[in-house]
Amino acid sequence: MNLLGDVLSNSSALSLNDKHHIKTNENHVFTGLIMLTLKNFTMKQYHVISRIAIYLLAIVLILFGYFHFTNPRDLMLYVPNSLIGGITWAYIVGAAFILVGLSFLTNQYVKFTGYVFAILLILFILTIHLPNYLNAGSFDMKKIALISILKDTAIVGFVLHIAAGAHHQHFHLEDSD
Repeated sequence: MNLLGDVLSNSSALSLNDKHHIKTNENHVFTGLIMLTLKNFTMKQYHVISRIAIYLLAIVLILFGYFHFTNPRDLMLYVPNSLIGGITWAYIVGAAFILVGLSFLTNQYVKFTGYVFAILLILFILTIHLPNYLNAGSFDMKKIALISILKDTAIVGFVLHIAAGAHHQHFHLEDSD
């Protein structure tokens, strides 16, 4: 019984309900120990996997930014002619991609850069990808525009998730953030 008491007093990962379940089922000490081990293991793994996912996104964003600097003219095919500034936008957007990627890699200003980047991607969807989809001359161009809409929408969702989870960044737009 001493082992069970030590497990219950030293386990911060279990909820009160879990501790009560272990106490009331003293015959199932082994089950309680397995449950404690699995909860601790999954919590640690979730954090590591989350960080890896964020690092992967950061690397991809930096590569996108690099591509904007090395091949700006290739990107101008997808930008509407009505957008003032021309090729300068390729460099500005490339810098934004790199800065957000570095922010996510270094875990600095994540909340701010995440929210600003989500707004930037929503603007891409509304001003570049959606008009390209609606005005595409060929089926292949329409398909490429739709894939870009879906890709940027998925990235917006992931970036908003990252930004909302960055509570330690001290950039709260509201208390429930």
